[in-house]
Amino acid sequence: MSGSYYVPATSKWPALGSLALGMMMIGTGMMLVHGRGTIIMLLGLAGVVAVMALWFRDVIVESRSGLYDAQMDRSFRWGMGWFIFSEVMFFAAFFGALFYVRMFAIPWLGGEGTKGPTALLWPEFTAHWPLLSPPDASISGPAQVFSPWHLPLVNTLILISSSITLTVAHEALKEGHRKICRNWLAGTVLLGLCFIVIQGVEYYEAYAHYGITLEAGIYGATFFILTGFHGVHVILGTLILIVMLARIIRRHFSPEEHFGFEAACWYWHFVDVVWVGLFLFVYVF
Repeated sequence: MSGSYYVPATSKWPALGSLALGMMMIGTGMMLVHGRGTIIMLLGLAGVVAVMALWFRDVIVESRSGLYDAQMDRSFRWGMGWFIFSEVMFFAAFFGALFYVRMFAIPWLGGEGTKGPTALLWPEFTAHWPLLSPPDASISGPAQVFSPWHLPLVNTLILISSSITLTVAHEALKEGHRKICRNWLAGTVLLGLCFIVIQGVEYYEAYAHYGITLEAGIYGATFFILTGFHGVHVILGTLILIVMLARIIRRHFSPEEHFGFEAACWYWHFVDVVWVGLFLFVYVF
């Protein structure tokens, strides 16, 4: 109806999602601090996935029923925009921590700057990055670090290529070429899966041969926090793209109305940009 405004029914999903996310975070914290809590974390994770699946199901049903109008479309766009902004701030905090450690904390421990007297704590310490020899002898640093020109470079090329294939799929959808969109989107999903597998191989190499672990001083901690959280985002993004692929196959979306697909593209491109920053500041410089 012209001039109507759709008001969603009262939903239980926000409350249940918050409870599941809280359980997952509590379990994760217990694992990191006390070495136990895996079951709580996994139950919370399962709850988060279930809530997301059921919540998105309801949104898809409402959209396919023709309940949404231009105002709802604008609301979705603003919501997705603010969500990506929160993700930018999320990763900015970790990049900021890396910058602080490299530019301030380590030089101070080496005797530089106004806080140079902190070098008295470990007078034999030499400031350098990557930090293979932490100042505290009770902490073992990594044996060596990854060359950026092997697996990290391969993953960088994979993600950049995936942004290109996804853009082609998006443009095909806007032109009404559903088969082309399906094929290029399937290629994007395949590239995302390849990235995940290669990241897993790199983590195995890190623990088995490079001595890069969460306990390997500040380098190990920042390496896994930055690449690990990004890896989680790639996994989520790949799952989202798989859902989009299934919807394309089921002939959802139209050239004029496909914000669900467009939002998935926004998210994937954001994840790709973050990886470029990781490649430069974690692996190269």
